[in-house]
Amino acid sequence: MRGFSWFNATALTLGFAFLYLPMILLVIYSFNESRLVTVWAGFSTKWYGELLRDAEFLDAAWITLQVAVFSSTIATVLGTMAAYVLIRAGRFRGRTLFSGMIYAPLVMPEVITGLSLLLLFIGVNIDRGVFTVVLAHTTFSMCYVSVVVSSRLATFDRALEEAALDLGASPFHAFRLVTLPIIAPAVISGWLLAFTLSLDDLVIASFTTGPGATTLPIKIFSAVRLGVSPQINALSTLMIAIVAIGVITASLISKRAAVRQAREELAGQRTAE
Repeated sequence: MRGFSWFNATALTLGFAFLYLPMILLVIYSFNESRLVTVWAGFSTKWYGELLRDAEFLDAAWITLQVAVFSSTIATVLGTMAAYVLIRAGRFRGRTLFSGMIYAPLVMPEVITGLSLLLLFIGVNIDRGVFTVVLAHTTFSMCYVSVVVSSRLATFDRALEEAALDLGASPFHAFRLVTLPIIAPAVISGWLLAFTLSLDDLVIASFTTGPGATTLPIKIFSAVRLGVSPQINALSTLMIAIVAIGVITASLISKRAAVRQAREELAGQRTAE
């Protein structure tokens, strides 16, 4: 292979080992019989049973799932709308400020974002809880959705949309029937990215959470401070499995959508000819 060398192979192997070897060890030791996470004492699945009987972890997981679903859904809607305005609205007064506000969370440190939102909620006298965490996660994940959808809209062939308008469709129906199905893979990718960011967030959630709204990352961080428990390994293994299944499913959906889009575009070009 052109450009291949033993140095590149070694660097690639070490890079993948650095990234994935700790995860592999974590998965292996989640089936450890011993309570000591560094001492192998035989194969066992008892820690998964202990995890499923731990009410605190289950409550934190349920709250995290609720926050992730609601915040990613709202962020996807708002991010798609923002991307559509940035790509299709052209030049308008305040566009630079608008785009700057959309992309600011990308480069803003999470500590600053979390502290700013905390001061905002205190200033408007909003009790902190699940609602404030959803708002916070929507705020910082919306920009990621906007970036993903904007990249797809920038390469979108507007002739298809204009053809629908020429055939009598209203702008709303043209967007719903033509534009949205074509950019659907990007929208789904944005939702999955926002969902993952919400599941993973610790810093912003720790600033904006309140009583009865402990998310799973906060619960794990609090538990690890007292020592790593085998239940943490079991929980992390389940999260790795869920994420892997989600990534594979999203890849299959995106691939099928891309194939369908290519067929529709080819059919449209043949019809135009």
